[in-house]
Amino acid sequence: MSEKEKKENGARTGGISVEAEHIFPVIKKWLYSDKEIFLREIVSNAIDAETKLKRLVSLGETEADPDALRVDVTLDREAKTLTVADNGIGMTEEEVEKYLCSIALSGALDFIQKYEGEGEGAGSGIIGHFGLGFYSAFMVADTVDVYTKSFTGAPAVRFTCDAAGRYEISPDERQTERGTTVVLHLGEEGEEFAEEARLRSVLEKYCSFMPEPIYFTCGGEPEEEGKEKKEEKEEKPINDTAPLWLKPASECTKEEYTAFYRKVFGDWREPLLTVHISADYPLNFKGIFFFPRKENDFENVEGQVKLYYNQTFVADNIKEVVPEYLLMLRGVLDCPELPLNVSRSYLQSNGYVKKIAAFIVKKVADKLVSMKENDREGYEKIWNDIRLFTEYSCICDEKFYDRAKDAMLLPMCGGGFKTLAEYLEAAKETNENKVYYATDPVAQAQFVRLYSDGGIAICLLDKFVDTQYISFLEGKNDKVKFLRVDADAAGALKAESAEDAGKNEALEKLFRTLSRNENLTLAAERLRSADVPAILSLPEESRRFDDMMKFYTAAGSAPAMRATANETLTLNLANETAAALFAKETFDGRDHLLAKHLYALAALSQRKLSADELQEFLADSYRLLTMIPEGASLPETKEDGADKKEKTE
Repeated sequence: MSEKEKKENGARTGGISVEAEHIFPVIKKWLYSDKEIFLREIVSNAIDAETKLKRLVSLGETEADPDALRVDVTLDREAKTLTVADNGIGMTEEEVEKYLCSIALSGALDFIQKYEGEGEGAGSGIIGHFGLGFYSAFMVADTVDVYTKSFTGAPAVRFTCDAAGRYEISPDERQTERGTTVVLHLGEEGEEFAEEARLRSVLEKYCSFMPEPIYFTCGGEPEEEGKEKKEEKEEKPINDTAPLWLKPASECTKEEYTAFYRKVFGDWREPLLTVHISADYPLNFKGIFFFPRKENDFENVEGQVKLYYNQTFVADNIKEVVPEYLLMLRGVLDCPELPLNVSRSYLQSNGYVKKIAAFIVKKVADKLVSMKENDREGYEKIWNDIRLFTEYSCICDEKFYDRAKDAMLLPMCGGGFKTLAEYLEAAKETNENKVYYATDPVAQAQFVRLYSDGGIAICLLDKFVDTQYISFLEGKNDKVKFLRVDADAAGALKAESAEDAGKNEALEKLFRTLSRNENLTLAAERLRSADVPAILSLPEESRRFDDMMKFYTAAGSAPAMRATANETLTLNLANETAAALFAKETFDGRDHLLAKHLYALAALSQRKLSADELQEFLADSYRLLTMIPEGASLPETKEDGADKKEKTE
């Protein structure tokens, strides 16, 4: 469009201008989520200056000793100044005017375009990209002085700027060596950072793993105190320039992982499991993730993922890169290509982040399988600690299950573990495609013993997530059925030669009356063992519904109720007492008491009695004791037989 046309159409073009006195208050209040981030930004700029110098040395543009590079952070408490000095690339007067006198003009991007190009890995190791980090200093400082000398040998320059954006540039004789010194004159809003402990904690939080050595000193203390400190002081960087995640997993020891975990997360315990990740192109990130140890199921172990950007700490609760179902994971993630917001305080969600999350999930699943295959004994030792979360992860993400299914174990009553495949293989002769389990090995001890005597292995599934987990497994294995020990006891424990005993409707009616359950079904079977006179069972589906109702009742979401409509009482015809009762057609008072007691005993081994049921059970038990004649011989128990054998020997 020509100038004539613009005027005729009433249109004008131009550039948006920003007044420093208007933008500085915005930077101070809204650019960064936390005031302490200023120190990360200033130190990051110093690290970038050294990274650039190293690159120039590698290109033959200048000479310098890479091992001599360092950043010095100095606090003068009396003068209330904070100084960050580097011996990196430095700046010329022209560069000072270009980058420090212009907001959001990134020297890092200019450097990358000039010396790195735009290909893969361009700008690797350089942190600053937005051109705003320097101005974070004004969140805590009234005035900032910059003394800098370029690697080119150009004269040193001094730049002074106040919080209103007014600046002055002049020649400088203070900076005689290559590099940059930034002096922050702390104002009222930055007084807290004039304390050594506060400043040290911020440095440890944000700079612990930056790639060049950082030294922290504190001046302005009382003379005698200063002398003592000087005599005792041994110069040592406050950061680890080669964090563990940069090393290949094959070169890391268990002791190194434990020490790193304790340092980063402040947990004195050893982690249960370590997952070391190193992803190449196109994801390009490294990290270490830990399953933390916990003392019991009720301990609140909060997961935490610390995000680093070229070894610079960004945030400590990045949830986007780890699915919610792996909520117990703790770890560090260093990714120089993550899409961050301007203040580098959180991720901008996109497809790249989802790919990283998927990769982490894959590696966690692969680690479980690898440890189970290569260190079964060690894996079984930690399984109960990670079981809850791995089962939950399988339910939430079928892809996780598909990768981790060979590592999923079933705890066994009596000790030990089996995979589902191992259990089914061993059960082909006794209970093919049926998995029997207990939820309370104490309350269900009678059933567990009966099954074990019959050669049937019993799993222990006593976690609150197990009801959903076994339903999930049944959906993934359509021929497999999970049954609690009291759900199919009569069928599983039935004698092989047992014949159909028929029905006794009169006795069924009596049991319905005594149990106050009009829907109770009475059955009779000859079981393998004669020890148990009766078994009360509830179909698996009804019992799972019952458990679900209990869960929602505990959560206050539904009224309490029991799914007792489908209860079945099975009399064991191998037991003389039960068989004699089943053979009757008419019943006297003794039969009523016996039937009521049989039902209560069966219910007691299947569930907790109600208050009324327990009271009646105790009263009936006392009545039965009075009915035993003095001198009557009682059935011999296993313990009696063992005692006789011992005396004979």
